[in-house]
Amino acid sequence: MKKYIAIASILALTLISCNKVEEKINESIDQATETVKQKAQEQVKETMDKAVNETINSLTNSQDVSFQEVFPNAKTDIVSEFKGKKMKFPNGSPAYFLKYKADKTELLQLMAAQPTTDETKSDKEAKKIDGQKFIDQLSFFEKFIPEGVLDTNFLNEIKTDKSIEFYRIKRFPNKSTIIVNPKTNVIYQFVEVS
Repeated sequence: MKKYIAIASILALTLISCNKVEEKINESIDQATETVKQKAQEQVKETMDKAVNETINSLTNSQDVSFQEVFPNAKTDIVSEFKGKKMKFPNGSPAYFLKYKADKTELLQLMAAQPTTDETKSDKEAKKIDGQKFIDQLSFFEKFIPEGVLDTNFLNEIKTDKSIEFYRIKRFPNKSTIIVNPKTNVIYQFVEVS
């Protein structure tokens, strides 16, 4: 009988020990899982912070540009009161924000005549577009532009003035969105370089 009690005691102790080992293993797994989750969250946060900082730095490091720098083959006599900024997107490609006065017809012809590196990816003429999608994108983008980098007051003008016209033309590698106020001949142009 003592033998059976000893065996039962050993089995009971073994079972208790196994349960404690299992609890310890589960506890270790839970701790390791939590540590991995925390490190992953920290890594994602660091990556996001780095991307946001790079974007802001590229915008705050914007440079003044001339019309001739953006469109080297264009005649500049149709453009007056020019102001231009060059920025870099986080992927390194340049973009330009231009404001000037020009005759709409002459300007659209000038943009369609710009040289291209690939005629098959390029438009032959500017196309009139609905500007709402562009306004929505610009409104979103405006939230991330530090104050003083770009004059974004025109956004209210293009949202409220129904006479504003929007055009898009792609002369690869450039893609331009052209916003025309026909009352004042003021042009806002965004040029992305692929």
